[in-house]
Amino acid sequence: MALLPLECLFNSFNVVLIGLAGWRSRVWSYCQGNLFPKIQEVMLDAWSAYSKPVPSSCSELLTLFLQCCCIAVLTGGLLYNWMFSSLEYPFHLSSAIAVSFSLLLLLILFLVHPVRCMFTIIIPTLGTKQGRRLLLSTCFMTVAVNTIPNIMDNIKTILQVIKCICKNYSESLLTSTILLGKASMQFGHQVKEVTDKMADNFLMPRNGHFQYAVDHSHSWVREQMLIASQKIKDDISAVELLVKQALLVANRVAAGFFLFYLLFESAWYLKSYLTNLRFDNIYITKKLKVWAVDKKAAHLLTSSPKKLITSTGLKLSREEMMLCLVRMMLPSLVLMVTVVIIATDYIAFYLADTAMNEVAQFPTVPITLNIKYDVKINALPFIGKIFNGVISGEQSIVNSERTYQQNLTFISADCTMKRPSPPNNFVVLAVGMLYCIIYAMILLETYVQRLRRKISASFFERQEDQRVQYLYRVLLRKHNKKEQQPLFPCKVPNEGAGDKEIRRDPEETQRLEEGVSVWS
Repeated sequence: MALLPLECLFNSFNVVLIGLAGWRSRVWSYCQGNLFPKIQEVMLDAWSAYSKPVPSSCSELLTLFLQCCCIAVLTGGLLYNWMFSSLEYPFHLSSAIAVSFSLLLLLILFLVHPVRCMFTIIIPTLGTKQGRRLLLSTCFMTVAVNTIPNIMDNIKTILQVIKCICKNYSESLLTSTILLGKASMQFGHQVKEVTDKMADNFLMPRNGHFQYAVDHSHSWVREQMLIASQKIKDDISAVELLVKQALLVANRVAAGFFLFYLLFESAWYLKSYLTNLRFDNIYITKKLKVWAVDKKAAHLLTSSPKKLITSTGLKLSREEMMLCLVRMMLPSLVLMVTVVIIATDYIAFYLADTAMNEVAQFPTVPITLNIKYDVKINALPFIGKIFNGVISGEQSIVNSERTYQQNLTFISADCTMKRPSPPNNFVVLAVGMLYCIIYAMILLETYVQRLRRKISASFFERQEDQRVQYLYRVLLRKHNKKEQQPLFPCKVPNEGAGDKEIRRDPEETQRLEEGVSVWS
């Protein structure tokens, strides 16, 4: 009886699960049967209206206008955000350029069909090529904003240590000069006493004195040290500001160059696609397969040259592989510069930390000043010469020895020094991941660029038909050349030169073969 509530709860839970499963299956069936086909139909109609040279109805004209409006607004917003946030242009300039560009883009996209195609070609590469360049710029700006100021802070810490050492050392030297002045004054008093005694002995009053004067000023030295350290700080701040401005200008120039290069490359691709049948015509497309099947020549695609690749396959052509290697040159160069900057950050931190630890262990240097003097009077010097030094007329007046001590310190407790800031390992990890994404996007860009041909084919269907027919004729011609080889070589005698092997023309060989078959 106690298990009945649990059984009821379990049964109700199973009923709920069965109901959810049935509801999910009905929703999925509705999506597959009704929703997804309608969405696909709407997308195909919108793309048809967008890719047609001239809309065939008012609904297609309205659809085209709405699509152009959405593209213009989205592009203007991205351009404003890019100029104002990344390139740090003023607000009014960024807004004016974004609005003007949006209106101009709306007008051109709505009226000029080839420009629509060219602009659409940019979109696939925008996620790879321009996205890769934006990631590259982001990596460099991340290092410039986070790593370079950290290097400057550590250099300032090293200079602060040097300033404290120089300041305390100069003050200790000034203190030692005070000690030396004190010793000299005491020595002067002793000398004055000796001269007074000598004056009394010779009955000649003397009022002279011995004096050692030292000109020192603690405030002047401190002021000069502060001026010198402030000048060094100003110079470092000026260099830091100059580096930031140079990086900003370089980023703006590179961004403008990449944007114009992207537009130029898209225009060049479209022009080559429309004027050169051999350009980028190495793919086995669905239309080529249908054409070969209609001509009963499907075997041409199976025995096609190695240069031909499937447009939806993973195989890369030789040109695509070489292009990947060329694209890796610029990111590799920027990666080397980034590694040098990050290594400099670690080296600056190591030097600053080592300087702080070594300064904390600096010992106090004791200074000892030992003054020893002995004053003697020789009243009758000729007596010593007569008796060869046995009897001397010298008399000792003063015999004194004094010791003065002073400690010379290189660093004091009142000198404030900021601890060195360690490198941000998260920034290093983030930059490393961004570079991995960049190299992955270089490989992905090769596959994405194949969409340019499909986009151009949807905009210019007649040109695509001509390109498919041209590729089919090339394949057929190569296949016929392979099959039309001579059955046997012909040899003609040649006196003095031996037999010379001559190969017949393929058409002549074919006629001979037909004649032989008829005769048989």
